[in-house]
Amino acid sequence: MSMGEVRGGTERLVVIGGDAAGMSAASQARRLKGPGELEIVAFERGHFTSFSACGIPYWVGGDVPERDALIARAPEEHRARGIDLRLRTEVTEIDVAGQRVRARDVDSGAESWTSYDKLVIATGARPVRPDLPGADAPGVHGVQTLDDGQALLDTLARTRGRRAVVVGAGYIGVEMAEALINRGFEVTVVNRGKEPMSTLDADMGRLVHRAMEGLGITMVNDAEVTKILTGEDGRARAVATEDAEYPADVVVLGIGVRPETSLAKAAGLPLGAHGGLLTDLAMRVRGHGNIWAGGDCVEVLNLVSGQDQYVPLGTHANKHGQVIGTNAGGGYATFPGVVGTAVSKVCDLEIARTGLREKDADRVGLRYETVTIESTSRAGYYPGASPMTVKMLAERRTGRLLGVQIVGREGAAKRVDIAAVALTARMTVEQMTALDLGYAPPFSPVWDPVLVAARKAAAKVRVS
Repeated sequence: MSMGEVRGGTERLVVIGGDAAGMSAASQARRLKGPGELEIVAFERGHFTSFSACGIPYWVGGDVPERDALIARAPEEHRARGIDLRLRTEVTEIDVAGQRVRARDVDSGAESWTSYDKLVIATGARPVRPDLPGADAPGVHGVQTLDDGQALLDTLARTRGRRAVVVGAGYIGVEMAEALINRGFEVTVVNRGKEPMSTLDADMGRLVHRAMEGLGITMVNDAEVTKILTGEDGRARAVATEDAEYPADVVVLGIGVRPETSLAKAAGLPLGAHGGLLTDLAMRVRGHGNIWAGGDCVEVLNLVSGQDQYVPLGTHANKHGQVIGTNAGGGYATFPGVVGTAVSKVCDLEIARTGLREKDADRVGLRYETVTIESTSRAGYYPGASPMTVKMLAERRTGRLLGVQIVGREGAAKRVDIAAVALTARMTVEQMTALDLGYAPPFSPVWDPVLVAARKAAAKVRVS
């Protein structure tokens, strides 16, 4: 329906964006209110809804056999639940004063206005595409959507050469490097940082660097890409830095993402320092009682630093959607914030972090101590025990836990959840040493590696 059409007493909820946050919000609102009480219209500019962008590297690499395995709920399922889902329809304008949105059919170009009583903005993020010569050439790929993943797979299938260059060594870059190795490509990763995984401190990133080289990945650190060179056919053929050229039959951009908030900015909605929408604890856009926002287009409160942060992760997006849907459906829920937990892997090397890195603590003026310990995933005498490195930050004098980073083999990454809970509870490292964690030789040493680090940190804090 458009402006001027009669809807009787039924409210209308309009959702912009059909992935995790948007469709979780729509589904939760529908659970609370039936079609006779709340009409729900959702716009999605792509072909898919409710898909796992986090799973794309594993689909590209062959661990996940087919694209549809990444789709949690197909469009038909949403429509069957009374959600008017409009695919291939892009919202081009939000009229806040008039409580309406303008949408354009991507295929036909036809435009129309749709009014709303309540609005959810879940526009997600867009891949960082460097402003470089050749960045838009055929053979250069981002990997944000299922369409992106399919386009990359199509290129991998038809390219004759087997050389791939990944630009960037964050989560996306590292995971895509592994995926391309699994596809039989020679992989070079060009990274502007000193070590891969800038979400870790450099000393922990160095462990990831060694593991990547052990897989046959060529790591080029401290290197800024200056241009992507193209051949006579216009396709990418190499990635150039100031010092060298790296031949490429395919280029994957793993530089990260930015919040997709151009619509919100044009509508005059409040944005934070990182370009994400600012919301209150109920995920309402600040200053607007009938507009909510969630997912990769918002900034969230970091409970450890006390500052707003941009953390685009599917876990948060789904929680945001639940909170928004509850509130838009007449209930009450809040999203208090995050502690910054994330995990990844390079083949069998697991990488985890939560809380603050050293530079994060420095930025907010915290005084801290750090400890790094070497331990094992199981009792040392039990078959299959593998090494694990744990780094811990604790606030000087108070002993409050500030952050943990873990790099190791099987069983390493999910141990970070212990620290995530401790951070949320504002525990000290001394208090952590008394945690009653599960123990048996196949699962852990008698002192879990996280607790070994906590003991060492507690001793260091006492004398600081």
